[in-house]
Amino acid sequence: MPDTKEHTQSILDSIARRCKSPGGAIAVLKDGQLLAQRIWGFADLSQRIPLTPHTQFPICSITKQFICALILDLERTIPSIRSQLSDVLPDILPGIPVTIDQLCHMQSGLRDYWALTTLLGAKPDDEFLIERDSPGLRARTKSVHFAPGTEFSYCNLNFHVLGLALERVTGRPLGELLQERILSPAGMETAFLCPNTAEHPAPCVGYEGDEKRGFVPAVNRMEWAGDAGLVASLDDMIAYEKYLDACYADEGSWYRGAVAQPVFGDGTVAPYAYGLSHVDIGGVKTVGHGGALRGYRLERRHASSERLSVVVLLNGEGDSSGPGAEIFREVLDIPKPVLGAIKPVEEWFGAFLDRDTQLAIVVTKGAREGEIAISYAGGPEKVALSAPTQAKNNSMVAAINGDTLEVHRIRDNRRLSARRIVPDEAILNTPYQGVYHCEEIDSTFHCIGEAGTFYSAFDGYLGQGHATPLKYLGGDVWALTCPRGLDAPAPGDWTVVFHRDENNAVKGFTIGCWLARGLEYIKKI
Repeated sequence: MPDTKEHTQSILDSIARRCKSPGGAIAVLKDGQLLAQRIWGFADLSQRIPLTPHTQFPICSITKQFICALILDLERTIPSIRSQLSDVLPDILPGIPVTIDQLCHMQSGLRDYWALTTLLGAKPDDEFLIERDSPGLRARTKSVHFAPGTEFSYCNLNFHVLGLALERVTGRPLGELLQERILSPAGMETAFLCPNTAEHPAPCVGYEGDEKRGFVPAVNRMEWAGDAGLVASLDDMIAYEKYLDACYADEGSWYRGAVAQPVFGDGTVAPYAYGLSHVDIGGVKTVGHGGALRGYRLERRHASSERLSVVVLLNGEGDSSGPGAEIFREVLDIPKPVLGAIKPVEEWFGAFLDRDTQLAIVVTKGAREGEIAISYAGGPEKVALSAPTQAKNNSMVAAINGDTLEVHRIRDNRRLSARRIVPDEAILNTPYQGVYHCEEIDSTFHCIGEAGTFYSAFDGYLGQGHATPLKYLGGDVWALTCPRGLDAPAPGDWTVVFHRDENNAVKGFTIGCWLARGLEYIKKI
């Protein structure tokens, strides 16, 4: 393994040259020691303030593992902490029977609350405050979109609830607990919990946009409670990786338990536990997490078998997980996967509707020969062809048979069976326009337009949202695009499946995305 400092430094230099972001900071650690780091660009473009190893970034959802670390560490001195946390869950989420582990492992079946804010009338630049807005959202959480413990679906509400539960049980602020139990022991000298994204410390600015459109400072005015909120510098993250390497060497540490392979209720291997995503990179098992906020993309990952860690911090919206995986491959000399010269059958391409989830699956050609792209859980996922009618990657296996698409979402523990949906010009004249209401979340949907040109807008307790175009997919199925939301990345496309009565009149629809599915709206006007 060519893990010399010079070799690793050349890898990081290459990443920096190709990473189109206002600035970035990357570090690689081996055997508990810093092997190389690379800092480039600016914390603030307008003030020409350069990034340094001391610049504090919001590390966003990387915070989730710190919340779980706090629970596991508290358990060492307060054995009853888990039962105490369980006891307050009914007060925080009445009528939802979930366990602490299901919340920690993203197996609760709860819908993601940042996704739901779109349906509740929020605009992307709106303010969301915990004390003012969280109770109303939790009061509208009345069901789950799959049986708890059976599947994986990313959900920020899981950790929002854990953060609130920790404060109620201990009677102490979450930031104080994290500082005492995790941040200080890890030597993260400048890291702290900053729940309100409008109050992040200077000078780091997060930027939306790209080289073609230009970089514009992102507006963030949301407040987090456990699902994110930590602020840390590259120096802090280096200290954290050293701390985790030392923890792993101690068989009695909380980290040893946190990185154990998780399973679903049926015993099937699961992809996520205790705020850590389990990812195989070229046969090397790693754990870590990404982070995202409008204007920021971040990633940290650790391979305990190799004692290798990678940290990527960007104050732009470029990819952070891709460079992280590339660094692992280069440092460990793992060959890149070679695609075969297999050509896909034409039947792959188009839109399909899954029977159970009522979510659209769109299949397009891949960027390279021998692969296709499947869009279901947010954005397109690259899937390599193993035969003209079969494809697979680490997270899914797919097959096409005429108009039927079968997908085994391995990481989700779900099998999709989808039928092709075909555009029909006659359907475009359907009078979809009107006012619809979802009783469960008290959300009103306005469909405006005619002759196949329709727009949607949501009203809810958070306000009146923007009007958004609906995109026709086929049959009575439409896509509602959501490229920007309060949180980032936004939900992406929502699938809207209109339903008809016995007289063929539109009576309502089902709406959903991977983060939040299965909500029913009834036509009122």
